[in-house]
Amino acid sequence: MTTATAALERGTRTARWTVRVLVLVALIWTLVPLGWMLLSSLKATGEVTAPTPSLSFAPTLENYRRLFSGGNSLWPYLRNSVVAAGASALLATALGALAGYGLARSRMRGKHHLSFWIISTRMAPIAAVVLPIFLIFRYLGLIDTLPGLVLAYLSFNLPFAIWLLSAFFAEVPPSLEESALVAGCGNWQAFRHVILPLTRPGLVTTFVLCLVFSWNDYAFALVLSGPHTQTLPIAASQLVTQTGIDWGQLTAIGTVVVIPMMLVGLAVRRWLVTGLTMGAVTGE
Repeated sequence: MTTATAALERGTRTARWTVRVLVLVALIWTLVPLGWMLLSSLKATGEVTAPTPSLSFAPTLENYRRLFSGGNSLWPYLRNSVVAAGASALLATALGALAGYGLARSRMRGKHHLSFWIISTRMAPIAAVVLPIFLIFRYLGLIDTLPGLVLAYLSFNLPFAIWLLSAFFAEVPPSLEESALVAGCGNWQAFRHVILPLTRPGLVTTFVLCLVFSWNDYAFALVLSGPHTQTLPIAASQLVTQTGIDWGQLTAIGTVVVIPMMLVGLAVRRWLVTGLTMGAVTGE
């Protein structure tokens, strides 16, 4: 074995171990707070705020029972979050697929500038647009309505979906559509039966990311929702009062917020990983 080959192998081993260490640190950084939140949600109120934290305790579901019972039950907040986030993600994915396909197949001049302008609307801070949206929605009677929340989420999800899906569609060779047209398919049939199945990882990735963005939103829900349409982030903020913080219920509601998105990610992990590793997140 030559000196250069030995040095190359040592460098490869070093790089491999460096990556492993970084992945381990990232896992610890991510999982330890989530694990601690889950454990705290299973503790009695006195144990959660004990000066000396302990891993030895008798698990209890009292915090969850208090969340889902009584006059301030969490069920309405959970329902509102599921409906608003789910509908927004579905609409963003469906409309983004149509617009993204048109953008990818268009031969217009300045297409790349148009693509950048579309995603640039997503870069605007929510604080800069929430007041105009509030005034428009108040005029239209959409304050404290689920359609209003869906439209607000869609205003930020749709540009992202168009930009992301256009990159996926651009990777599909146009010859596949031409073959479908020669075989007797119409444009819509070629898009539905040829293009969409080939870009399934992109569609799933887009849907999951839009769902997470909407599920975690606090600013739009704070300004545009009301007593009948408040979502889970709003319910969590209501546990922080001037008289104190109910840490037991707060960790329990944090677990309720996190677990659905984790389950969704695990359920579609095959398509999600494929979509994120196809290079589409860089756009065109």
